[in-house]
Amino acid sequence: MKNKFHKYIEELQDAITSRIEKLDGKAMFEEDLWEREEGGGGRTRVIENGAVFEKGGVNISAVHGELPEVLRNQFKVKEGNFFACGLSLVLHPTNPFVPTVHANWRYFEMYDAEGNIVTQWFGGGQDLTPYYLFDEDATHFHTVCKSACDLHNDGFYKNFKKTCDEYFWNSHRNEARGIGGLFFDYLKENDEFSIEDRFNFVTQVGNSFLESYVPIVEKRKEIPFTKAHKDWQEVRRGRYVEFNLVHDRGTLFGLKTNGRIESILMSLPPIVQWKYNHQPEKGSEEARLLEVLMNPKEWVSF
Repeated sequence: MKNKFHKYIEELQDAITSRIEKLDGKAMFEEDLWEREEGGGGRTRVIENGAVFEKGGVNISAVHGELPEVLRNQFKVKEGNFFACGLSLVLHPTNPFVPTVHANWRYFEMYDAEGNIVTQWFGGGQDLTPYYLFDEDATHFHTVCKSACDLHNDGFYKNFKKTCDEYFWNSHRNEARGIGGLFFDYLKENDEFSIEDRFNFVTQVGNSFLESYVPIVEKRKEIPFTKAHKDWQEVRRGRYVEFNLVHDRGTLFGLKTNGRIESILMSLPPIVQWKYNHQPEKGSEEARLLEVLMNPKEWVSF
């Protein structure tokens, strides 16, 4: 399974970076191959200063070795080895009317002293962070997510959408980071689903990513914008940074386990503003966005 999923994310990275380069029309991804001293490595691809994307990254990694202390404590074991691989992406557009998008799909195995698999699971999801809210874009994104889920279980979308809303919540601001999508973790084999079923589901979601995001970019990337629009985007990007550095489990895990810092912080936007006690004008589009972020909506019917 680990080889199968690693091959999948290599192919998915190629497909996504190729489509994003075509969509941007100017910038190309720069590739950085790296190795982890403890075992494994990755392939980081970053795009910057494009016609559409100000900054973005589509990264894959496959790492293995002795369990870091933080994982030994989490799993309540004294020793053990692990393998983990995944694809993680973040795309920050230049135009404030185009939303930022994040996605991640990953697989984990842990072994006993004899090398037998003790536990294995999949995790991941994709979520959208708009700066100006177009309801039809939110509905499109969630419809694609739901369609991918419904091919496997009619309860997946409802559950994983709820988990996403709860996870990407800036509790210190009492607001969501964006308008959500899907988030799932620890998808293991059980009486209802085999590990092959889990693989098929996660790859279905991964394969749906471009369909969920590219049409939105194509529709919004040419909208004229002012400095005021850009200022608002950069203020909201600050909230994005706050979530990643204060709450995001993946970021915190990487920082605590000698992760590759450039890849971990690739998700951060290039230009951000923090304005003291910034409040949008009542009745404005900026205020409407905040209202939705403080009260997550159901964008499609179950």
